[in-house]
Amino acid sequence: MKKRAKTIIVIISLLLLFALLIVISVLSKRIAPIPEGTVGNTAGNVNNGGYFCEYDGVVYFSNPYDGGSLYSMSPDETNLKKLISAKVSNINAGGRYLFYYQAETSGSGGLGYVLSSRGLYRSSLKGKKIACLSRDFLFNLQLSGNYLYYLSSDDKSPAFFKHAIDDSEREILAKTGWNFACALPDGSIYYNGTETNHYLYRYDTRTGSSSVVWEGNLCYPVYDNGYIYYLDASSDYALCRYSLNDDVVEILTHDRVDCFNLAGGYLYYQKNSVTEPALKRMTLDGKNVEIVAEGNYTHINVTSRYVYFSAFENEVPLYRTPVSGPVQVSAFQAAADAAARQAAK
Repeated sequence: MKKRAKTIIVIISLLLLFALLIVISVLSKRIAPIPEGTVGNTAGNVNNGGYFCEYDGVVYFSNPYDGGSLYSMSPDETNLKKLISAKVSNINAGGRYLFYYQAETSGSGGLGYVLSSRGLYRSSLKGKKIACLSRDFLFNLQLSGNYLYYLSSDDKSPAFFKHAIDDSEREILAKTGWNFACALPDGSIYYNGTETNHYLYRYDTRTGSSSVVWEGNLCYPVYDNGYIYYLDASSDYALCRYSLNDDVVEILTHDRVDCFNLAGGYLYYQKNSVTEPALKRMTLDGKNVEIVAEGNYTHINVTSRYVYFSAFENEVPLYRTPVSGPVQVSAFQAAADAAARQAAK
């Protein structure tokens, strides 16, 4: 009897241990929900490729000195760490996770490249537990709550997707080129029409419904303090703002603008000109215009401390200037040094 009892105890113990292991396995794979009101990146950064993303006191960025690999650092450009050896863009952060687009690369691409597959990926904030959510080629990735929104395309037509962070849902919201970069913590998203008109629309993520806000002719809307900043297609892509409260339009500059971003009470923008191209900045009311750098620049990304940009068709050097105070352009040397240290290992 004693031997039989011992055998039963052992079997029960093994069953309990097996059940515990199953529970641990299930919990380890469970995706924690994103805190309500989370937005993955700023609209300006998303519109400029999403190469930088600041979240909870940490900056995540694509390091062009290391083949576009994913790095993290403090906003003051200290504590640089390499997280993922793959060329990334469209970086978003929320809750416990990073979301990003990874370009298809090979070992011949330069510093830091490894064989990798194209697609939408999720990882922990430390670059661990990497999971591929989609093999799509995508643009303008934005996180709003527990869903990712992005534009993708195939050989036939563009498609705009809504994709759950745990990969449990994926649906096409529209067969057109929407851009949901301008997401707000209250669950609303401002975007412009792309087919029959270029009006300003508001999408409610809670109800899944859209409504017309203003019958303008705009693109790349960015919300800030009651205003929508945008490029006006009717005015040769001048940078303007529309007051949601007063229904008033202000033309902030008559320069033709290629791209822009907001930081530190300034609008940073690239002036399109054959004879006088320049990266400029002005206050949010269109005053105090200054030249940041003469020439053609792109990928204007911002953090709480710096504005980052690169010359058109040249990823390096990567330049930066403080978001406010006097313009002081210099190369992002900390990123170059970190890449050199990685190469020396």
